[in-house]
Amino acid sequence: TLLDPAAFAEVVAGDEAFVVNVHVPDEGSIEGTDAAVPFDRIEQQRAELPEDRGTPLAVYCQSGSMSAEAVAALTELGYSDVVDLRGGMQAWTADGLPLLPPGA
Repeated sequence: TLLDPAAFAEVVAGDEAFVVNVHVPDEGSIEGTDAAVPFDRIEQQRAELPEDRGTPLAVYCQSGSMSAEAVAALTELGYSDVVDLRGGMQAWTADGLPLLPPGA
């Protein structure tokens, strides 16, 4: 499911979703991110993701293309509740929402 930045911000602010930045290289992150797992290493680094495949996941990248690939990989791994930030961090900042700097 694609969410606009405002709706994605609500998900991140809640306590239920596990938030994953899948963008490489590190170009910053959204406060509240639980893990950084490269979009092309989802399966190899699945130990960094919740064991419970029913855990809601909120996924984002810089523009939306890497997160789209990550969502497909997560779905293949059996995650059933995955949302994706439409337009990525570019849309997030365009809406005036803050990013943490790389490495934060």
